[in-house]
Amino acid sequence: MSAYNIAVIPGDGIGPEVVAQGIKALKKLSEITGLEFKFSEFPLGADHYLETGELVSPETKSDLANFDAIYLGAVGDPRVKPGVLEHGILLDLRFSFDQYINLRPIKLLDERFTPLKDTAPEDIDLLVVRENTEGLYCGSGGFLKKGTPQEVAVQEMINTYQGVERVIRYAYRYAEQRRGKLTLCDKSNVLEYAHDLWQRVFTSLGEEFPGVEQDHILVDAMTMKLVRNPEIFDVVVTCNMFGDIITDLGAEIQGGMGLAVSGNINPEGVSMFEPVHGSAPDIAGEGRANPTAALLAAAMMVEVLGHPAAADKLELAVNRALQLNQTTADMGGSLTTSQVGDYICSILE
Repeated sequence: MSAYNIAVIPGDGIGPEVVAQGIKALKKLSEITGLEFKFSEFPLGADHYLETGELVSPETKSDLANFDAIYLGAVGDPRVKPGVLEHGILLDLRFSFDQYINLRPIKLLDERFTPLKDTAPEDIDLLVVRENTEGLYCGSGGFLKKGTPQEVAVQEMINTYQGVERVIRYAYRYAEQRRGKLTLCDKSNVLEYAHDLWQRVFTSLGEEFPGVEQDHILVDAMTMKLVRNPEIFDVVVTCNMFGDIITDLGAEIQGGMGLAVSGNINPEGVSMFEPVHGSAPDIAGEGRANPTAALLAAAMMVEVLGHPAAADKLELAVNRALQLNQTTADMGGSLTTSQVGDYICSILE
């Protein structure tokens, strides 16, 4: 079996600490499954930016294009103006590699961690497929008379047929593999042009997937239902902005950002996998960072690379560690970041 070449961007804050545990687990997974991973580190982040003034160079992008996947820790540092690293590294990589799918599983692993009463793991198990390269995140717009009382600020929501069609088609295919239900989440009662396009594409593509039940919900109702009836959702497809919001709500009902993972997917190219929690510079280097999301991001990477059984092994090991309180203090355990990774490796087999 050929080796998978993984580009590693540890990033800022706790990123290097949690990514190290993911790499540790992937190496152990390699021993027991026969999969082979080769890791190459790219020092992108605050230190590199402050030292060189560079975020991601064209040469670095050219190098990254030759890898099978990118494994990212976190970006963000108080020494750098907010948004510079996030836009200059994270969003730039998403757009440069046309990672048009943002895959966000919302899955409750242990009922102790959800703030919702009388909720079991089987009640929270859905997948949000978020459009990742269009919408309000395109940066289309500008200012008129900036800094004056007459200032006008315009931010445009861009939706192309190609962009909408490919994300909805991906979502239909994913729904086929799961429980056979796909929900379109939009605001078509207000965004009559942009989301009319989403409605028409959703209905048209549905004819190609007769085995998938179609559902529709407005985004405000979606936020309410996620809290009241999360069990009604299987796969949800939505635009960039709404996906950003509802997946953070989803992260909280599944147990917090320490369990949330994100896959930035290009099915025909290089995809990037990351924990969602950010760089948490206030606890960097203290061994307190929860590596669970980084471990689950590694499992997602293995799955997308085409090895769901191996990915299941890693996810089950993480689940087992949570059940036995073999985790960091924020999840009720007493282990350090590194000790969590060691424990996961010890039970992987």
